[in-house]
Amino acid sequence: MKINFKDQTGSVAKIMLALVIVCLVAVGIAYIVIKSAEKPPKPSIDNPDIVEVPKAVYEATINDIKITFQEANNYGSILKGSLSNNPSYQKDLTTTEKFIMVTIGGQNKGKSDTAQNVWDLGNIIDSEGRNFKPNNYNTNPWLAKDNGCGDILKPEFTPTSCSKVFEVSKVSTGLKVEVLVSKKSETEDKYDSSKKDTILLDLIVNNK
Repeated sequence: MKINFKDQTGSVAKIMLALVIVCLVAVGIAYIVIKSAEKPPKPSIDNPDIVEVPKAVYEATINDIKITFQEANNYGSILKGSLSNNPSYQKDLTTTEKFIMVTIGGQNKGKSDTAQNVWDLGNIIDSEGRNFKPNNYNTNPWLAKDNGCGDILKPEFTPTSCSKVFEVSKVSTGLKVEVLVSKKSETEDKYDSSKKDTILLDLIVNNK
């Protein structure tokens, strides 16, 4: 019986070719599956058309004093005498613009008492960079009698509240308030009241 080696060689070649094709198909399918499972790339942050909106700031710690925004109320163009500390005789206070009362809290995160007048409220600044100073004299009757602006802060005591009233333009938006804190010595636990650091807190203003 003669063996036909040519026929056997042809059959082996066909089988090997089929196996190669099957392997290539399997590799292709595996590649597609892996690629489809990958997460799409994140958009590039270098795109000049994407503008990152700065996060609002409602609290900050500086020179061992933690300052927290508590509330801001818009009283419109009239501070009613009936809402003052002297409702029986206090006259209304009016403006062509709007009265905004801002309250913050100050807490000592250090190891010893602060000095007097180490912290205080500064100006209100709107989105256009306009500055509005606090009305410290005429609006005193509307501030709490225990208003604690600049009070001595004892370590880790409950935050002390500080309130001031500002006259702000009716068109002003995007309001922030300055908080002034005396610089603290790097070598001693003392504050230098002649030098101030400033932080800005965003305001959420409620209409009264």
